[in-house]
Amino acid sequence: MTTFYDVPANFLIPAVAEQLKSNASITMPEWANVVKTGSSRERPPSQTDWWHIRGAAMLRKIARQGPIGVTLLSQEYGGRKNNGSKPNTPGVGSRKVIRAILQQLEDAGLVVTQAARVVEHENREPTQLYSGRIITPAGHKLLNEVAHAVRPEVEAAYPGLDKY
Repeated sequence: MTTFYDVPANFLIPAVAEQLKSNASITMPEWANVVKTGSSRERPPSQTDWWHIRGAAMLRKIARQGPIGVTLLSQEYGGRKNNGSKPNTPGVGSRKVIRAILQQLEDAGLVVTQAARVVEHENREPTQLYSGRIITPAGHKLLNEVAHAVRPEVEAAYPGLDKY
């Protein structure tokens, strides 16, 4: 059986985005048409389905690197911040966009937060800490099914891949 590790991202992500479009829990909010995806960007995305493509890319990234949090994801989706005459520094992606997509993926049942530990305080109630988001079995199944469906396309593009 083909897994999502066996298929390159440039084939897997658009196919997963098409699957996410059919999911009622994952919809692009009204404000997403005018929002920038990071502080290093000048304009909003020009693609009409960028929300679903970003959701598919985040689902794959969570499956590969999970548990992963919003801060690390914003660093992954950031760019180069222009500092004028000073050297460029890493810019972060929009945390609002990442949080909103993660919440929609959680509502769809593809991602879940992983509890890390409970911190006991002297004069307050205990606090639950989380280590990030991980993929659920339903999310794994979705990625693997799409990877299996895309596999003939990948083998046609990369002829030597069929031995793996």
